[in-house]
Amino acid sequence: MDVRPYKVIFDTDPGVDDAMALYFALAHPGIEVIGITTTFGNVAVEQAASNALYLTRIAGVTIPVTQGIAAPLIIPAPIPPAHIHGADGLGNLPERLPVQGTLDPRSSAQFIVDMARAQPGEITLVAVGPLGNLSLALALEPQLPHLLREVILMGGTVQEPGNVSAVAEANIANDPHAAADVFAAPWKLTMVGLDVTHRVILPLTLFKEVADKQQHIATSTLHHAVSFYANFYSGRHPHVAQVHGCFGHDVLAFLYLVQPELFGLARGRIQVLTEGPLQGQTVLSGSDGVSQVCMQVDADACKQALEDALLSHWLD
Repeated sequence: MDVRPYKVIFDTDPGVDDAMALYFALAHPGIEVIGITTTFGNVAVEQAASNALYLTRIAGVTIPVTQGIAAPLIIPAPIPPAHIHGADGLGNLPERLPVQGTLDPRSSAQFIVDMARAQPGEITLVAVGPLGNLSLALALEPQLPHLLREVILMGGTVQEPGNVSAVAEANIANDPHAAADVFAAPWKLTMVGLDVTHRVILPLTLFKEVADKQQHIATSTLHHAVSFYANFYSGRHPHVAQVHGCFGHDVLAFLYLVQPELFGLARGRIQVLTEGPLQGQTVLSGSDGVSQVCMQVDADACKQALEDALLSHWLD
């Protein structure tokens, strides 16, 4: 039986829920994060790279971090949602510790290609932001779908209403042309979208418990960030306010990687609408495509898995 951890490149735009996902991945024994590629999205790409470097260093780990695409392929760049994640992406931290480390000089797309070529069939790419880095990597290496083990992305929606329009989810809507490139490629791909992430509401008390028990700068930083995030979602959704929490979003992509049995899947072809009033909509059709979409989730088991990981002995 193969018990090696999954080797993962994490493509991210941190982002509060990105930070949550990163720390789950670092805490989980079944995941080895071998690189972090950053993109615009929740913040500008420069801030995303800075946040990724900061979050890893305060957690005591050294992982290559690259700075990637700064704007969508074709449409105008969106304004980062400071009211959701804070102007700094981490809930407006009152201060930051000085940390050592510099970015890997390669572009995020080049890093993805280099790592996939060096370890063919070994690497899963978990993408939780707009998909420009992956689109550019495809252009650099058309064989990338055969070099990566799997792509798991947080984005899109099939039945659940969108969160930036009636039909569109933010990661896809922020760069629909890049998303269309990614969904058209012939790799093993799983979409973890709003159909399941809106079912998993994480209470702020979970992150307070983790911060209180771990007594570490990493978990106190996460608690601060999630507090800001939970205030936004609790102010917007009465059912979230009942637990004063937030949606799981990005961490669900990693939970699918390590515990796919917690999810119910539909298979088919995913199309992204790139023009008009439905721009950014993800449409699932047929039943014979290579892609699959998470449509059901065991929310309680997901919350327990996140809590178990973050409360484990993963920090120095």
